[in-house]
Amino acid sequence: MSSDKDQTSTLQSYVDSASSTFNSAIGSLTGNRADKQKATDKQATADAERDLSHTAAKAGPFTIGSSGAVSKDSSDRTEGSWNQTIGSAKEAVGGLIGAEGLKREGIQQNREGKAQEAQGQLSDLGQGVKDRVGGTLGGIGAGLTGDKTGQERYQAQHDEGKTKQRGVETDLQKQDPSA
Repeated sequence: MSSDKDQTSTLQSYVDSASSTFNSAIGSLTGNRADKQKATDKQATADAERDLSHTAAKAGPFTIGSSGAVSKDSSDRTEGSWNQTIGSAKEAVGGLIGAEGLKREGIQQNREGKAQEAQGQLSDLGQGVKDRVGGTLGGIGAGLTGDKTGQERYQAQHDEGKTKQRGVETDLQKQDPSA
């Protein structure tokens, strides 16, 4: 991957993948092995860029994105997860000791926690999209006017939005590993 471009860009990975397909078609038409190898190399770069772009690490309620941006989960996500844990514990204890009321209370708290966490995920996902779009458009405007400080600020906004989205995606992947 060259160092003159954002190596965490999903868009760049799509551009490189399309370029790879074009190079592969040229190589197939001409029979040129160098063109075919160039296409293979370009596709490997695109795959690596896409993987890097989707990388995020979770540490409690914080997500760290591939760009280094950090975002904090919505309090609804954190509280919802906690309510699910407490609800499951109440349900288990109620079932173990035969306290049907405690068991039902636990089931209800777990259900409410799932809804609360889902609401927080929707909120974070929406805010992430808003920040990514706003950061991208603002960065374009700042670039056109030559405002380097503005470009940096909008890039940070974009990166935090992307990190917020990746945090939600990471949590959803944990909930449904087949997705």
